[in-house]
Amino acid sequence: MARILTYTSPAAGHLLPLVPGLLELRRRGHVVDVRTLAEALPQLAAVGLDASAVDPRVTEVRVRDFEATSDKERLVTGLQDIMLRTPLDGADLDAAIAEHQPDLLIVDVNAYGALTRAEASGLPWVLAMPSLLPLREPGIPPYSLGLMPAYGPLGRVRDGLLWPMVERAFGKSLLPWLNPLRETSGLPPFRSPLDLWALPDLVLGLTGSPLEYPRHRLPANVALVGSQPWDPPAAAPAYLAEPGDPWVLVTCSTDYQGDESLARVAVEALRNEPYRVLLTLADAYDGADLPPADNVVATRFVPHAAVLPRAAAVVSHAGMGIVGKATYAGVPIVAVPFGRDQPEIARRIVEAGTGVRLPARRLTPERLRAAVRAAVARQPRARAVADELRQAQPAVACADAVSALLDRCRVDA
Repeated sequence: MARILTYTSPAAGHLLPLVPGLLELRRRGHVVDVRTLAEALPQLAAVGLDASAVDPRVTEVRVRDFEATSDKERLVTGLQDIMLRTPLDGADLDAAIAEHQPDLLIVDVNAYGALTRAEASGLPWVLAMPSLLPLREPGIPPYSLGLMPAYGPLGRVRDGLLWPMVERAFGKSLLPWLNPLRETSGLPPFRSPLDLWALPDLVLGLTGSPLEYPRHRLPANVALVGSQPWDPPAAAPAYLAEPGDPWVLVTCSTDYQGDESLARVAVEALRNEPYRVLLTLADAYDGADLPPADNVVATRFVPHAAVLPRAAAVVSHAGMGIVGKATYAGVPIVAVPFGRDQPEIARRIVEAGTGVRLPARRLTPERLRAAVRAAVARQPRARAVADELRQAQPAVACADAVSALLDRCRVDA
């Protein structure tokens, strides 16, 4: 059996989707070590995974995109802050390799320094992607813009013009940091940020249908294994099981991004609707300043698996974690993207027919109330998608893909 070292950026949304696959690898007899955010260590220990905290200097570099005043500035600021971590998480992975002596590495997509050092290590390595694939392919709109698919000659022209613009925009934020680190690691420079995706022995895409558009030219090193919904072990509040109106779950990002307005507007929108409203606010809890409402419960955290079976709809920032959980549970979604990968995820929800999209700049109580009603009307489609997803075994598919790589490496050796 092999020793597998998993390294993630310090964000719950990049760790939790990996946990079911890691548990399956451990069940198969592999030794699994995890280097991740310190707050998650008790949760991982509770399910039997050995874990250690990333270098605290990594987490001291805050992602400040919530301070931006425009969508473009939000994206650039977020990427630049993540890139400030590159020398730190690269050195941290080196230290973890020296400590654990792994046979294989799994590295989160947002730990760019660690990805560079993984490539330089000479070990088999896996890039873990907990969100949608940003890979260029005819018929797929440019990543991150949230555009609907466009077909025919005009669609090909649009995408042909916009894809290079998107590549250049990401390149301006990523390459000035990545290429110097690659040079000191003895690696050739990137000409495009998309160069990264051809390098891993395996790209583990933790998404799939219906949110991923159909792909016909998927690179050989990419495996789409599907979403792996997972909540840390926690007791469900007794009030969730009390009789009453169905719940609407409203979630803010676990990796703070200044989305308190979503909770405030949700209270105003739903205070007189025939629902009970559960707000899970994470780090937005202290600054939410919520108006009073008799049908609203606000808290930092409740395991989403406890409320989703009782929910008529989910209102969220369109983070991949809650979107995957809601889709798997058959609960329609109101996606209110604030930035990062969320505009793209929101568009995929609309295209899949499992929810509706409301841009954050258009967020008002009246519009959100109408969006919730429209989402609830999509329950039949959401449930049909969930029925299909339950036939899959994403944790098994994840472990199968990693195991196949280990088998190939043994043959090559």
